[in-house]
Amino acid sequence: FVSSLFLGVGKTTLIQKVTQALKSSGIPIDGFYTEEVREGGRRTGFDVVTLSGKRGPLSRVSSDSSTSRREYRVGQYVVDLVSFEQLVLPMLRNVNHGSDAEKKICVIDEIGKMELFSQAFIQAVRQTLTGSGTVVLGTIPIPKGKPLDLVEEIRSRKDIKVFNVS
Repeated sequence: FVSSLFLGVGKTTLIQKVTQALKSSGIPIDGFYTEEVREGGRRTGFDVVTLSGKRGPLSRVSSDSSTSRREYRVGQYVVDLVSFEQLVLPMLRNVNHGSDAEKKICVIDEIGKMELFSQAFIQAVRQTLTGSGTVVLGTIPIPKGKPLDLVEEIRSRKDIKVFNVS
């Protein structure tokens, strides 16, 4: 896992370059990364992009400060949980149901606050990490404030190596 205290350090860029190198070597790889969405030079949200080329919203800036009961927020961003789960969960299930004989790499960029609103995602990540036929290449945040349970669980696993980038 790649970890960083700051935004914009290049975790996703690093993941994308490693992914391209692995793909060009013919290694079976699947997964997703998050990408900033910008309009007129300012960030308006994030998209989820799967390695198979599907794309959908993860979050968008909300101009409305009131929150409805079913709204998930991180700062100024409202998380589109339905879009996120529709893109990511089928891919993770597919990775988890492959044969153990075929070693695969699964890219998960990122396991952060927005993604962790999804209980189904948390379960799928745990399954992927325990699958013997899957190597996970992922990104996690360094906690600022309240630690995120799954992130700390990942960080403390003996079979995980965390690289801090700056």
